[in-house]
Amino acid sequence: MKIEQSELKNLTGVITLTLDPADYQDEVAKQLKEVRHKAQMPGFRPGMVPAGLVKKMYGKGILADVLNNKVGESLQKHIEDNKLQILGDPLPSENAPKIDLDNDTTFTFSFDIAVAPEFDARLNGKNKLTEYQIEVTDEMVSNQLNSYAERFGEYVSADEVAEGDIVKGLAKQVDGEIVKENAVLNPAYMKQKTQQKKFIGAKKGETVTFNPAKAFDSDVEVSSLLGITKEQAAELKSDFTFEIQEITRHTTAKIDSELFTKVYGENAPKDEAEFRARIKAEIEANMAEDSKYKFGLDAKEAIMKKMEKLEFPVDFLKRWVLATNEKMTQEELDKDFDKMLDELKWHLAKDQLMKEFNIDVQKEDVEAYAKEVARMQFMQYGLMHVDDQYLTNYANEMLKQENQLRGIVERVAENKIYDALKGVVKIETKSISHADFGKLF
Repeated sequence: MKIEQSELKNLTGVITLTLDPADYQDEVAKQLKEVRHKAQMPGFRPGMVPAGLVKKMYGKGILADVLNNKVGESLQKHIEDNKLQILGDPLPSENAPKIDLDNDTTFTFSFDIAVAPEFDARLNGKNKLTEYQIEVTDEMVSNQLNSYAERFGEYVSADEVAEGDIVKGLAKQVDGEIVKENAVLNPAYMKQKTQQKKFIGAKKGETVTFNPAKAFDSDVEVSSLLGITKEQAAELKSDFTFEIQEITRHTTAKIDSELFTKVYGENAPKDEAEFRARIKAEIEANMAEDSKYKFGLDAKEAIMKKMEKLEFPVDFLKRWVLATNEKMTQEELDKDFDKMLDELKWHLAKDQLMKEFNIDVQKEDVEAYAKEVARMQFMQYGLMHVDDQYLTNYANEMLKQENQLRGIVERVAENKIYDALKGVVKIETKSISHADFGKLF
């Protein structure tokens, strides 16, 4: 097989592969023989179909497969042997000679290629990055303590409606037929204060007259309250009576050993001082993660700044994107191309830096990060101390999803790069309040 590569111009070139009969005939003959041994046709014993008939029926398809496989393998080997940093994939040249499987014996394939520009994404001691130490105040600790007290509080029955109480009762339309038993509302969610005040201070057994359309902000809320359709709610203007049958109030938990155990389980703090200390340590750990995230953003920005003036073979890349994304239109490509190009630059920079720092992403790294992602997700729902085995199971399910797995692997690699950069750039440590840290974003 003859392989030729044109001189690269503007980061693009052409690879031409020419196959003579000696390059493919033996393989074609071998496969035809295998097909003949398996072929079953009426009038012939198994394996005894005439070779000429087998070739007539299957020869062209086998030839096409053999040529495609040999071209693909040889093309990939040429790229690897010549250490070409290919962008995208080789594309069949638009002016390549047509292949005639019926008549030709020598076949020529041409592929357009594009390579990455030369670049240096490495940072050094001349680059200065800031590592923020976010201050954890007593107020932040108290707020989290109060949040725990709210979360582990109880619902109790009350005799008089106070702000925040849930009220259950019988709602009746004053000038109509709508009746809703066991209607439930919370006066705190009423948009109009005059309607809200009608309930505050009312006692169990009393009847309050109010207007749902004025009290609530949307037809959906009125529909849910009265058990009617959204269309009916949109037309509703009537007053309603509401006979209060139940009043439920949420009370915060006491700051005592019972709360400590509910939050931390068997290894609960012994007193409030230790409880506060444990909360502070948790907040500090979370703030450290936030600081690490900001460092990563700043490091990436510094790296991308070194990549911003690079010239890329834009026409080839656009052609490749359209060729590999059948549903994408030219308009969509033009709109999103700058973002795609930035993603390509970051991909190239990461590859270079991973080689520079000998970074390798191990299975254990991925599993550990997936557990951390799971832990953060549970924390968003107020579940601060999920059992480790449950986190492991949740993380394993997450990693079964290809997109999730790919994203986590990329994130682990990026974090390893950022950690490695701390050993080569100039680090400025800065103490900062949580509020001022938030402003940095």
